[in-house]
Amino acid sequence: MTCAACSARIEKVLGRLPGVEKATVNLALETAEVVAPGVEGAAIIETIERAGFGARLRDTAVAARRAALEAAAADRAKEEAKTLRLFLFALALTAPFLVAMVPMLWGAHAHWLTPWLQLALATPVQFFAGARFYVGAWKALRGRSANMDVLVALGTTAAWAFSVWAMIAHGEAAGPHLYFEGSATVLTLILLGKMLEARAKRSASAAVAKLMQLRPDVATRLSADGGQEMVSVDLLRRGDRILVKPGERVAADGAISDGASELDESLITGESMPVAKAVGAKVTAGTINGSGALTVTVTAIGEDTTIARIAHLVEQAQIAKAPVQKLVDRVAAVFVPVIVAIAIVTFAAWWLAGHDFEGSLIPAVAVLVIACPCALGLATPTALVAGTGAAARAGILIRDIEALERAHAVDCVIFDKTGTLTEGKPAVTDVFTLGGSGDEMLRLAASLQATSEHPLARAFVAAAEARGLALAAPASDFRADVGRGVSGTIEGRALAIGNRRMMEEAGVDLRLFDCEARRLEQEIKTVVVVAREREALGLVALADPARETATAAVAALKEERISTQLVTGDAKAPAQAVAQAVGVDVVRAQVLPEGKVEVVEMLRRSSHVVAMVGDGVNDAPALAAADVGIAMGSGADVAMETAGITLMRADPRLVPAALEIARATWGKIRQNLFWAFFYNVIGVPLAATGHLTPALAGAAMAMSSVTVVTNALTLTRWKAKL
Repeated sequence: MTCAACSARIEKVLGRLPGVEKATVNLALETAEVVAPGVEGAAIIETIERAGFGARLRDTAVAARRAALEAAAADRAKEEAKTLRLFLFALALTAPFLVAMVPMLWGAHAHWLTPWLQLALATPVQFFAGARFYVGAWKALRGRSANMDVLVALGTTAAWAFSVWAMIAHGEAAGPHLYFEGSATVLTLILLGKMLEARAKRSASAAVAKLMQLRPDVATRLSADGGQEMVSVDLLRRGDRILVKPGERVAADGAISDGASELDESLITGESMPVAKAVGAKVTAGTINGSGALTVTVTAIGEDTTIARIAHLVEQAQIAKAPVQKLVDRVAAVFVPVIVAIAIVTFAAWWLAGHDFEGSLIPAVAVLVIACPCALGLATPTALVAGTGAAARAGILIRDIEALERAHAVDCVIFDKTGTLTEGKPAVTDVFTLGGSGDEMLRLAASLQATSEHPLARAFVAAAEARGLALAAPASDFRADVGRGVSGTIEGRALAIGNRRMMEEAGVDLRLFDCEARRLEQEIKTVVVVAREREALGLVALADPARETATAAVAALKEERISTQLVTGDAKAPAQAVAQAVGVDVVRAQVLPEGKVEVVEMLRRSSHVVAMVGDGVNDAPALAAADVGIAMGSGADVAMETAGITLMRADPRLVPAALEIARATWGKIRQNLFWAFFYNVIGVPLAATGHLTPALAGAAMAMSSVTVVTNALTLTRWKAKL
């Protein structure tokens, strides 16, 4: 498919197939979702092939689907590389025309470009670099529709063919009446737009591939006699038992039948702390096991796993979006026959008025030349390049035009908590002792925790390093008690770090610390006790702190009269604490990925234009479902691939800045489209009535391009207000 008219054509022919209730075709993802109970897949594929395209049924097996996604990504990369080569080839041949066009704007002529040299430069651009437009135009016309390719092929061919005819009729004297530069320049600049489009298509399809990569290809399946075998995850069945070793990703959804450990579920649930799991607890494919080995009984496989459901939600949300280019193609579908009709009527009117063939042909060609869609094709990509370039310098990556189209109207921003408004990792906030040295207690605790890879342990070590404390030698007799704490020997003495339950079972007296512990817990902090030889040394409090810039980001949004919400999978208390700290209006806690999508859809049904800001796999469906998805660059790859806008720095202040540059860029696109059509609305009647020769029409066409490009370049001065 080359443009939105192609996807619309496929939807139309599928909609006419008996039994098809609904067909949605996505241009960027190159996928179709067809609701057709009782209709064979072969019949659907045959219908698509008759329309001039190709299709295959999607394989739902994990390994096969991953291979298919990788192959599709490779094909798109090849398409992008091919388009880049064609653009550079066309640019090299068009460069002399671009230099010569400057004096032409003032009516002068570049005499060093002889007619034969112009023909030699323009012809390869027209029929080699521009071949794809002829193919696209033929497909569109065969399907009884008109798209951008028809407009490009028609206008450039008219300019090239008239120039060849002028050479044949007038020889060397035809120099001022040749329009090879117009056809070559149009094709070169529109190839630039196609190159940007190919890049956007490749990135749009990468989100689901990133999701599928979270699942391992193989699993260790346990037999009835306790034996182990490595098998493909596609061979797993419900009821199978699999072994999940420390540090491995869980291969399938299931329940723990033996063992205990802590699992990092942050990519799925948004929970910032590892979750202790024991026999009977549910586990999710794609989560990372901690220090303990687990035996898991499989309860869901293939398309029924949580990761697969999230991938499906992402696909559903993406496929429902219509590209903004559809507007231009829809206009082109009407514009092309109208311009052709005007050119024919112009020729006939001048012929009937008594003019000869050449005298009648010149105004008709002028109509086609002035209507050549140079500015129309440049309107979007030039503004996009200028706006995204300015945004990129500020650390904002704008990935698609849909985000620009909707961002100007955003009136509600939903934030995830963990890793978005907060740092996404625990940090030591308080060290409390009764008279002893807080630094000494922290040094001992960090020395013991240095043996562990637990996030809380890393927070201890980071806090000690920040205070310049030298850690003791590695602990001996180190032991981790899942969900409770750790213990070991440091400098010859037994040291334990853990929660209240662990300390009470060890006989540690905590009465002197009760008041301070309750105060810290009310501040929604995780409180652990440090004890030596069964004597409490003090307390250490940890929390996932709010980012320093989060408050300023929320305040900037409120200045723009944009409401804010915090929607997180985390518990209610820490969510409310963070919301209160940064000034968010509404809090929704313990919300699963599906629930985040429901919140987005509920707000959209209430006539809100919603932006979703997140960083995890659990945020991906909501990022895709929102009007504008904004991903924190410090988060999961799939979040960044799904979102229309990615913040390359973990700074929430870039959220209002991203909305500002998106509004500015979309405004420039609309202005450019206005100027592109303005030149046609004014120029076509002038050309038809003979007031514009083809030479002046070519100059006007060039001026329309200059206007569009100059207008777009004003975006390069934009800077984020941080």
